[in-house]
Amino acid sequence: MVLVSSRYDILKKGEKAVNFSLQGIDGKTYSLASFAKAKALLIIFMCNHCPYVRPKFDYFVELQRRYASQGLQIVGINPNDPTNYPDDNLDGMTQTAREQEFNFPYLVDEKQKIAIKYGAICTPDPYLFNEKRELVYHGRFDDAHKLPHDNAKTSEIEDAIKQVLAGKEVTVETMPSMGCSIKWTRGNEPKYYIDALPS
Repeated sequence: MVLVSSRYDILKKGEKAVNFSLQGIDGKTYSLASFAKAKALLIIFMCNHCPYVRPKFDYFVELQRRYASQGLQIVGINPNDPTNYPDDNLDGMTQTAREQEFNFPYLVDEKQKIAIKYGAICTPDPYLFNEKRELVYHGRFDDAHKLPHDNAKTSEIEDAIKQVLAGKEVTVETMPSMGCSIKWTRGNEPKYYIDALPS
Protein backbone atom coordinates (compact mmCIF):
# COMPACT_ATOMS: atom_id res chain seq x y z
CA MET A 1 0.00 0.00 0.00
CA VAL A 2 1.34 3.41 -1.01
CA LEU A 3 0.15 6.27 1.23
CA VAL A 4 -0.42 9.51 -0.67
CA SER A 5 -2.18 12.84 -0.14
CA SER A 6 -4.59 14.69 -2.43
CA ARG A 7 -3.33 17.21 -5.01
CA TYR A 8 -4.83 20.59 -5.87
CA ASP A 9 -3.25 21.47 -9.20
CA ILE A 10 -5.58 19.58 -11.56
CA LEU A 11 -9.13 20.61 -10.67
CA LYS A 12 -8.88 23.85 -8.74
CA LYS A 13 -11.27 25.52 -6.33
CA GLY A 14 -13.91 27.45 -8.25
CA GLU A 15 -13.63 25.30 -11.37
CA LYS A 16 -16.56 23.33 -12.73
CA ALA A 17 -17.18 19.65 -12.08
CA VAL A 18 -16.10 17.40 -14.94
CA ASN A 19 -19.00 15.52 -16.51
CA PHE A 20 -18.96 11.73 -16.65
CA SER A 21 -20.97 8.78 -17.88
CA LEU A 22 -20.40 5.86 -15.54
CA GLN A 23 -22.23 2.68 -14.69
CA GLY A 24 -23.48 2.16 -11.17
CA ILE A 25 -23.75 -1.12 -9.32
CA ASP A 26 -27.48 -0.95 -10.04
CA GLY A 27 -26.82 -1.18 -13.79
CA LYS A 28 -27.88 2.41 -14.45
CA THR A 29 -25.66 4.97 -16.18
CA TYR A 30 -25.07 8.21 -14.27
CA SER A 31 -23.82 11.66 -15.26
CA LEU A 32 -23.79 15.06 -13.58
CA ALA A 33 -27.29 15.60 -14.98
CA SER A 34 -28.49 12.67 -12.86
CA PHE A 35 -27.96 14.87 -9.80
CA ALA A 36 -29.16 18.18 -11.22
CA LYS A 37 -31.49 18.87 -8.29
CA ALA A 38 -28.77 18.56 -5.64
CA LYS A 39 -27.71 21.78 -3.90
CA ALA A 40 -24.45 20.15 -2.85
CA LEU A 41 -22.73 17.32 -4.70
CA LEU A 42 -20.04 15.32 -2.92
CA ILE A 43 -18.06 13.06 -5.24
CA ILE A 44 -15.88 10.58 -3.36
CA PHE A 45 -13.21 8.58 -5.15
CA MET A 46 -13.23 5.46 -3.02
CA CYS A 47 -12.91 1.69 -3.09
CA ASN A 48 -13.86 -1.43 -1.15
CA HIS A 49 -10.67 -2.55 0.56
CA CYS A 50 -8.54 0.47 1.53
CA PRO A 51 -8.06 0.77 5.32
CA TYR A 52 -8.46 4.55 5.02
CA VAL A 53 -11.85 4.21 3.30
CA ARG A 54 -13.53 1.36 5.15
CA PRO A 55 -13.66 3.12 8.56
CA LYS A 56 -15.51 6.01 6.87
CA PHE A 57 -18.31 3.94 5.29
CA ASP A 58 -20.68 4.58 8.19
CA TYR A 59 -19.92 8.30 8.01
CA PHE A 60 -20.66 8.44 4.26
CA VAL A 61 -24.04 6.84 4.92
CA GLU A 62 -24.73 9.13 7.88
CA LEU A 63 -23.88 12.29 5.92
CA GLN A 64 -26.25 11.29 3.12
CA ARG A 65 -28.99 10.43 5.59
CA ARG A 66 -28.53 13.60 7.62
CA TYR A 67 -28.41 16.13 4.78
CA ALA A 68 -30.34 14.55 1.89
CA SER A 69 -33.51 16.47 2.73
CA GLN A 70 -31.52 19.72 2.55
CA GLY A 71 -30.11 18.92 -0.88
CA LEU A 72 -26.93 16.88 -0.41
CA GLN A 73 -26.14 14.10 -2.86
CA ILE A 74 -23.14 11.82 -2.35
CA VAL A 75 -21.72 9.83 -5.25
CA GLY A 76 -19.05 7.18 -4.79
CA ILE A 77 -16.69 6.44 -7.70
CA ASN A 78 -14.34 3.46 -7.66
CA PRO A 79 -11.37 3.99 -10.02
CA ASN A 80 -9.25 1.01 -8.92
CA ASP A 81 -7.97 -1.59 -11.39
CA PRO A 82 -10.14 -4.68 -10.72
CA THR A 83 -7.81 -7.02 -12.62
CA ASN A 84 -4.97 -6.70 -10.13
CA TYR A 85 -7.28 -5.83 -7.22
CA PRO A 86 -10.27 -8.20 -7.55
CA ASP A 87 -11.77 -6.97 -4.27
CA ASP A 88 -12.60 -3.81 -6.20
CA ASN A 89 -14.46 -5.45 -9.07
CA LEU A 90 -18.16 -4.84 -9.71
CA ASP A 91 -19.24 -7.86 -7.66
CA GLY A 92 -17.11 -6.65 -4.77
CA MET A 93 -18.61 -3.17 -5.04
CA THR A 94 -22.12 -4.60 -5.02
CA GLN A 95 -21.37 -6.74 -1.98
CA THR A 96 -19.74 -3.85 -0.11
CA ALA A 97 -22.65 -1.54 -0.84
CA ARG A 98 -25.13 -4.14 0.36
CA GLU A 99 -23.21 -4.98 3.54
CA GLN A 100 -22.61 -1.33 4.39
CA GLU A 101 -26.13 -0.27 3.35
CA PHE A 102 -24.95 2.48 1.02
CA ASN A 103 -27.70 5.04 0.42
CA PHE A 104 -25.94 6.73 -2.49
CA PRO A 105 -24.91 5.67 -6.03
CA TYR A 106 -21.66 3.72 -6.28
CA LEU A 107 -20.11 4.00 -9.75
CA VAL A 108 -17.22 2.27 -11.48
CA ASP A 109 -14.57 4.29 -13.36
CA GLU A 110 -13.37 1.30 -15.34
CA LYS A 111 -10.97 3.19 -17.60
CA GLN A 112 -9.86 5.59 -14.83
CA LYS A 113 -10.48 8.56 -17.14
CA ILE A 114 -12.69 10.42 -14.68
CA ALA A 115 -10.25 10.02 -11.79
CA ILE A 116 -7.53 11.48 -14.00
CA LYS A 117 -9.70 14.41 -15.14
CA TYR A 118 -10.46 15.26 -11.52
CA GLY A 119 -6.86 14.79 -10.44
CA ALA A 120 -7.81 12.16 -7.89
CA ILE A 121 -4.84 10.41 -6.35
CA CYS A 122 -5.95 8.53 -3.25
CA THR A 123 -8.90 6.78 -1.66
CA PRO A 124 -10.76 8.47 -0.19
CA ASP A 125 -10.43 11.64 -2.25
CA PRO A 126 -13.58 13.79 -1.84
CA TYR A 127 -14.67 16.73 -4.00
CA LEU A 128 -17.52 18.98 -2.85
CA PHE A 129 -19.39 21.10 -5.42
CA ASN A 130 -21.99 23.81 -4.88
CA GLU A 131 -25.27 24.19 -6.77
CA LYS A 132 -23.43 25.77 -9.71
CA ARG A 133 -21.16 22.71 -9.67
CA GLU A 134 -18.15 24.79 -8.76
CA LEU A 135 -15.53 23.05 -6.64
CA VAL A 136 -15.70 24.53 -3.14
CA TYR A 137 -13.78 21.96 -1.09
CA HIS A 138 -11.33 19.19 -1.93
CA GLY A 139 -9.64 17.66 1.08
CA ARG A 140 -9.94 15.38 4.04
CA PHE A 141 -13.14 14.38 5.80
CA ASP A 142 -11.70 14.87 9.26
CA ASP A 143 -8.54 14.43 11.30
CA ALA A 144 -9.26 10.81 12.22
CA HIS A 145 -7.77 9.54 8.93
CA LYS A 146 -7.63 5.74 9.37
CA LEU A 147 -10.18 5.70 12.21
CA PRO A 148 -13.98 6.05 12.21
CA HIS A 149 -15.35 9.60 12.32
CA ASP A 150 -16.35 9.15 15.97
CA ASN A 151 -12.63 9.54 16.78
CA ALA A 152 -12.30 12.85 14.93
CA LYS A 153 -11.83 16.27 16.49
CA THR A 154 -12.51 18.08 13.20
CA SER A 155 -15.20 17.68 10.52
CA GLU A 156 -13.97 19.63 7.52
CA ILE A 157 -16.25 18.02 4.95
CA GLU A 158 -19.37 18.28 7.08
CA ASP A 159 -18.61 21.91 7.93
CA ALA A 160 -18.21 22.67 4.22
CA ILE A 161 -21.45 20.85 3.38
CA LYS A 162 -23.33 22.95 5.94
CA GLN A 163 -21.98 26.16 4.42
CA VAL A 164 -22.97 25.12 0.89
CA LEU A 165 -26.48 24.11 1.94
CA ALA A 166 -26.87 27.42 3.78
CA GLY A 167 -25.89 29.32 0.63
CA LYS A 168 -22.71 30.61 2.20
CA GLU A 169 -19.16 30.84 0.93
CA VAL A 170 -17.10 27.85 1.99
CA THR A 171 -14.42 29.09 4.36
CA VAL A 172 -13.27 25.72 5.70
CA GLU A 173 -9.49 25.42 5.71
CA THR A 174 -8.38 22.89 3.13
CA MET A 175 -6.41 19.99 4.54
CA PRO A 176 -5.26 17.25 2.14
CA SER A 177 -7.02 13.93 2.13
CA MET A 178 -4.77 11.01 2.95
CA GLY A 179 -5.25 7.42 1.87
CA CYS A 180 -4.23 4.48 -0.28
CA SER A 181 -3.03 5.37 -3.74
CA ILE A 182 -5.48 4.71 -6.55
CA LYS A 183 -4.63 1.33 -8.06
CA TRP A 184 -3.82 2.37 -11.59
CA THR A 185 -3.87 -0.02 -14.51
CA ARG A 186 -0.26 -0.59 -15.49
CA GLY A 187 0.81 2.08 -17.94
CA ASN A 188 -2.14 4.32 -17.07
CA GLU A 189 -0.50 6.13 -14.16
CA PRO A 190 -0.92 9.90 -14.66
CA LYS A 191 2.11 12.14 -14.39
CA TYR A 192 0.66 13.97 -11.38
CA TYR A 193 0.56 10.65 -9.51
CA ILE A 194 4.11 9.71 -10.44
CA ASP A 195 5.32 13.15 -9.36
CA ALA A 196 3.62 12.70 -5.97
CA LEU A 197 5.31 9.41 -5.12
CA PRO A 198 7.92 9.45 -2.35
CA SER A 199 11.39 9.68 -3.83
